[in-house]
Amino acid sequence: MARIMAIDLGRKRSGIAVTDPLQIIANGLTTVESHKLVDFVLNYVKQEEVEQIVIGEPKDMKNNPSDCSKYIEPIVNRLKKLLPDMKIVRYDERFTSVMAHQAMIDAGLSKSRRQDKELVDTIAATIILQSYMESKSCRDAINRVSTNNQ
Repeated sequence: MARIMAIDLGRKRSGIAVTDPLQIIANGLTTVESHKLVDFVLNYVKQEEVEQIVIGEPKDMKNNPSDCSKYIEPIVNRLKKLLPDMKIVRYDERFTSVMAHQAMIDAGLSKSRRQDKELVDTIAATIILQSYMESKSCRDAINRVSTNNQ
């Protein structure tokens, strides 16, 4: 198996998370400046086997694309063009920053550490990846049940 990479793409910085090669655990990897993101991803997939890339899709409370989408779409399109054989999926990222802050509080991090925006972005990417993996696992289980019932 190969890794799954998740990206919490922001205007200034992007958080990156990856699974282990067996796709069991999501781990925060790093944060990169968004203008360097494509180069980082291209370099990473040359060094590590990556099966797919999950990119957070910002939506508002009415399930419409948020204003941030206009900054994200060109980068997604560029990645698709440069990695034509890579499966690239978008995944709802609503509340991931809030969840990242809560995870930091629950972990007992100091207030100054919780204000580290790079750490928040990396944790948000990890939450996107973990959530994606859980939904994928549920979809796979439903498909197995459907196939067995036919």
